[in-house]
Amino acid sequence: MRSVLRCPRPVAAGTLRGRAARGGLAALLAAGAGLAGTGVTQTAAAGVINTPMVAMAATPDGHGYWLVGADGGVFPFGDARGYGSTAGQPLARPIVGIAATPSGHGYWLAGADGGVFPFGDAQGYGSSGGQPLNKPIVAIAATVTGRGYWLAAADGGVFPFGDARGDGSAGALHLNQPIVGIAATRSGHGYWLASRDGGIFPFGDAGGYGSTGGMGLNQPIVGIAGTADSRGYWLTARDGGVFPFGDADGYGSAASLQLNQPASAGAAAPDGGGYWVMARDGGIFPYGDAGGYGSTGGSTIVHDSDTSTSGSGIKDIIRAAAQRHGVDGDWMIRIAECESGLNPRAYNLSGPYIGLFQFLRSTFTNNGGHNIYDASDQSEVTANMLAHGQAHQWSCA
Repeated sequence: MRSVLRCPRPVAAGTLRGRAARGGLAALLAAGAGLAGTGVTQTAAAGVINTPMVAMAATPDGHGYWLVGADGGVFPFGDARGYGSTAGQPLARPIVGIAATPSGHGYWLAGADGGVFPFGDAQGYGSSGGQPLNKPIVAIAATVTGRGYWLAAADGGVFPFGDARGDGSAGALHLNQPIVGIAATRSGHGYWLASRDGGIFPFGDAGGYGSTGGMGLNQPIVGIAGTADSRGYWLTARDGGVFPFGDADGYGSAASLQLNQPASAGAAAPDGGGYWVMARDGGIFPYGDAGGYGSTGGSTIVHDSDTSTSGSGIKDIIRAAAQRHGVDGDWMIRIAECESGLNPRAYNLSGPYIGLFQFLRSTFTNNGGHNIYDASDQSEVTANMLAHGQAHQWSCA
């Protein structure tokens, strides 16, 4: 299955309903609304955001959306309203997901530790915060009634709350790659889990319509969104590629664009006639009938380290990149341990050498890198270079 490469139409100057031709270069900046109940105002003024954007959710009519950062800052655009956020509050673990209520008058934020934060008319039905988890939570999906939700963990565990049904999980399976997303069926009686390699795990009344599992992807999958009738779904890849399956149509993707930041999420238009791809800087790429209502694209990310990734998580990222490029994962881990102590924020003034594998910025960008402090990006570039005989670039190799 190939990703669709049609490009979005360019933005009409001065309008918030145009289309971003580039998430970072030409995406619109719009100030977020004040977020009631927290005292925190989210704004994209001066092109700065505190943390990377990690998830997005559309409003029920598709005429707006919310973007959420790893600190829980919420940025509403179009007819989306801001009902609160966790920005400025101490969090045990970063925020990883957002799900909107059926009315569009509220939303839930989910943390990597399973903490759930309801705002607006969203109610709290329980969480796994404070409970020991085998692997961190990576995504949240709401039930059709809005009276419950599912949390999905990286190992495929599924935690239902409220009126959400537990229809199965991949927690007992040996996964080739960790789970990155969950999408619920329209009936609320099933859901799909998607893994980094595009493997699809359907449960309940969710059908299996295809996957990219076992295919050689340019970049890993970062999310899944179902069609309006639940007879298909889209997978979004880190390079902005979009893979449609079942009755999902391919309306275009950002895979052929030069992104300022990698894609981190996708969301479907409620009518199934389009979708959005979101980049880590909040750049928004709308396709089909999905509208462009604003973005934080092109913003500088103040705190850009992957605070959700532990040392073991870094090793998982390295091994995944090594596997994709046919390189020895343990060898790559030894190089990273030697070069940076597995620290994606390591900085050596003598180069300066930066990040997990201690790149010169010029070498990193010349080999296709985007975010030099991102563990996944560094691992992908390093694995590709090692696969092409460039081990001499590292003294630790």
